[in-house]
Amino acid sequence: MALSLEFCGEWFEVKTDEPFLIGREGPLQIDDNKYLHRRFLVISYQDGLWWMDNIGTRLSATLADSDGSTQAYLQPGARLPLVYAETTILFTAGPTTYEMLLVNDDPLYLSSNVTETATTGETTIGPIKLTPSQELLVLALSEPVLTGRGTTSSIPSSQVAADRLGWPITRFNRKLDHICDRLTRFGVRGLHGGPDKLAVNRRARLVEHAVATRLVTADDLYKLQDPAKYDDPS
Repeated sequence: MALSLEFCGEWFEVKTDEPFLIGREGPLQIDDNKYLHRRFLVISYQDGLWWMDNIGTRLSATLADSDGSTQAYLQPGARLPLVYAETTILFTAGPTTYEMLLVNDDPLYLSSNVTETATTGETTIGPIKLTPSQELLVLALSEPVLTGRGTTSSIPSSQVAADRLGWPITRFNRKLDHICDRLTRFGVRGLHGGPDKLAVNRRARLVEHAVATRLVTADDLYKLQDPAKYDDPS
């Protein structure tokens, strides 16, 4: 029963007889980010299953299978079984977004292609269809993560992303509100909340979801070279 984790090109073995901690302490130590919990995510083997627990108090993580057809939002205090052959993990602490890959040599579940749209609990199945301008907005926010897959990235501010697209900030914010409302109605968690979640946290969650579920991919980034060509008038 082997589980391996890859982060920034380095591989870590997760053993069945001891918990694997991700945070500013533990086997995967990220000690250069004061916004990250000392003890954030824990991977353990219990009752014949691999589990991930969020033992932090503020930060959440996004988990998705290899093709992005299923996605879960792991909030503080929540736990999730790790049943796929490959699981992508994305989380944001302060200005930095982290991406990791879990590989299970003996998965309990092998996903098949899912084309229909459905939601069940905290897991979203089947991406929605973005309008051209919505896709441009998500691409502008996701560009650093998409161009540096498997590393750490900083998500741009709304003003920087709006400037990237040649949009006034009022249009950018209006469309950001609309996208978050659409995804929330679709069942995506973490895009609405208190006042503290209306800036970087919301943009980070949107990027995590979009990248994890392949709502946008690196193959789409060419559209940012000439945004006006791919924009719509709305």
